[in-house]
Amino acid sequence: MALLVAISALWIGLLQTSMVPQSYALLLPVYSIVSLGCYGLLMVGVGLMQFPTCPQEAVLLQQVFHVHPLSLCNII
Repeated sequence: MALLVAISALWIGLLQTSMVPQSYALLLPVYSIVSLGCYGLLMVGVGLMQFPTCPQEAVLLQQVFHVHPLSLCNII
């Protein structure tokens, strides 16, 4: 919430002081949302690249599927 207030204050301040042309200042929230989305996609990509493989856990998961194949359908 504090970040939103800080960004809004910066945006309004830039509009009032005319340091940045008004056409650019009106697009600052859009640029910040797009850059936040790009950062999120980057973090997901890095997380997927660094995801460790766990062969023991894969074997245990396969055993669970073979022992109780229908019990997972009753969860929902």
